[in-house]
Parts: sequence; C-alpha cells; structure tokens
Amino acid sequence: MGGEIMNLIKVCLSVLASLCYSYFIVSKIPKGKFRFLSLLPIFFLFIALPLLLSSAILSGLTAFFITWLATFRLALFSFDSGPLSAGPSKSLLVFIAVACLPIKIKPNQQHPSRRDHRETPKLPINFAVKVLVFGVFVGFNQYKELVHPKVFLGLLCCQVFLFMEVLFSLCSALVRCATGLEVEQPSDEPYLSTSLQDFWGRRWNLMVTNLLRHTVYKPVKSAAETVVSERWSPLPAVVATFLVSGLMHELMFYYVNGVRPSWEVTSFFVLHGVCLVVEVGVKSVFSGQWRLPWAASVPLTVGFVVATSFWLFFPPLIRAGADTRVMEEVKFLFEPVREKIPLLNTTMS
Repeated sequence: MGGEIMNLIKVCLSVLASLCYSYFIVSKIPKGKFRFLSLLPIFFLFIALPLLLSSAILSGLTAFFITWLATFRLALFSFDSGPLSAGPSKSLLVFIAVACLPIKIKPNQQHPSRRDHRETPKLPINFAVKVLVFGVFVGFNQYKELVHPKVFLGLLCCQVFLFMEVLFSLCSALVRCATGLEVEQPSDEPYLSTSLQDFWGRRWNLMVTNLLRHTVYKPVKSAAETVVSERWSPLPAVVATFLVSGLMHELMFYYVNGVRPSWEVTSFFVLHGVCLVVEVGVKSVFSGQWRLPWAASVPLTVGFVVATSFWLFFPPLIRAGADTRVMEEVKFLFEPVREKIPLLNTTMS
C-alpha cells in the first residue's frame, strides 16, 4: 500500500510538472508543428504513467484523466484550439483542471476572482442517493455467484453508470470550489435516449463526445470532403470517431486488466458507429416524416446499448477479474463510512 501511494505521488508530481511546462513554456511557442513537437515528450510520458500503478481504480482513472483527456486536449492546444485555448487567459489552476478533468467550463463567465464566493458550491441534490445506491450495488457484487450471469451484467451496467456519475459530480464540485467557475453537466440522463445519435451525441459522457468531435470528427470530415460530397462526409467521420474511442477504451482496459487486447471493446464502438451511420441514413430517407414514439424508441435504444455491452464491452473486464478488483478497492474506500450507514454495513459485510 505504501509503495502504491509513493507511485501515485510520483504520477501526480509528473503531471503537475508537465502541465506547468505546457502553461509557462509551450504556450509561448507559436501554434503549429513546433508547439506540437515540444509536447511530444509529454504525450509519451502520459502514456507511460498509468503503468506505474497497480490499483485498478488508480490506473484506470490516470489513463482516463491523463492519457486520454490531457493528451488530447494538449494536442488541440498545440494548434491553439480546444478548451485550453478557448476564452480568456486562464490561471494555472484553471489550466490544470481543464486539461485533466472531465469538465467543460461554461462560456461567458466572470473571472472567478470577481465572483461572489459567499455562495457555497453544492453537489447535485441526488448525489447522496447515487452514492448510496452505488454502495449497495457494490455490496451485492459478493453474491454474483448466486445470480444469473445476465442479472449480474445488468448490475454491472448500473455500477458503471453510477460510478461515472459520482466521479463526474465530484470533479465538477472540486472545480467549482477551487476556482468559483461553473461547469456544464457531463451527462444528460442517458437512460432517456431516443436514438443512438441522441445517446452518444447529446446525453452520455458529453466531455469525451466534445473532445472527440474536435480531435477526430471535424478533421476527418474536412478530409473526407475532398473525396466525397459534403452530404456524405460525416459518415466516415462518425466511424473514425468511434474507432478512436474504441482504441482509447482498449488502451484503458489494458492498463486495468494487464492482458493483451482482445479487440472486443473496439468492436463494440465500431459496431455502434456503423449502426449510428445507418440510423442517420434511415432518418434522412424519411426526412423526419415518421419516427418511433418515445415509449418505443427509448427501450429500443437503451436495450441495444445494454445488450451490446453484455456481448462486447464487459466480457474482457470480467475474464481478467477487473470487476472484482475494482469492487474490492471500492469497498475499501467505503470502509470509513460503512459502519455509520446501516444499509451499506449490511450489503458490504
């Protein structure tokens, strides 16, 4: 445990030093290839950092925050684009937060130093409920041998959703408390999605969606317009975006699982990209003249996402035992409050 804490400190200090270098030195280099080349050592470092950690949660979060978010945002920063370059000049603290955390600062805000700090930032009202329900689901994980595998996968889906919601809420609250800036909602009730386009484009994990839109979708769409018409150029851009997302998830799974990729996760995202292209094509044929009612489209959309995740997304994690490792680490984190909450004490005992 002591060695893992020391490695975590090394990772944090390395990230802090790298972002200070980017803020104070790289920002002075003219945008373009020279700024990009000056950041290449940082990119390689950020890819290697999760390998220093053995904890499934710590390595996974480091991969998500640093290897994915920070690397992609710094790549955009190389060309004076993306959230690190948008808006007025940023303080070092805001630069670090925007680079690493799954947040998006709301535009047209006052400088945080001029805001009224007497109002204490608060988490969403249902945050405590999400934490409690997540803790209960974690406790049920110990009974997975007693339930049907499909039921266990359903519980795992709920756990992943709640974990991401709690994580994003904590990051948003941290930024509001530290900087006084308001951030946009990271998700918008994805369980109410009426289509794949709605789920991936407007509801689920909007920070990553926005990042991929600027780093993959727009460049590929622009390049495709030189080959095909503007009407069809979004289609290869969509598939390329999902392919990159799949590869990044595959890389994160490698950090967590420690085994060679099976490419099932990449297949999951490519499948959704292809299906989304088909969905957009069908919509264009009907030109909005006919659509499924909400009561049918929501179950079909959510059911498709859940069913394909059962098939391709979760099996690599379960085979490697990553789900068990993560739940054990979460139970360890919940230990200080377990005795104070009877429901958690019952389910996690």
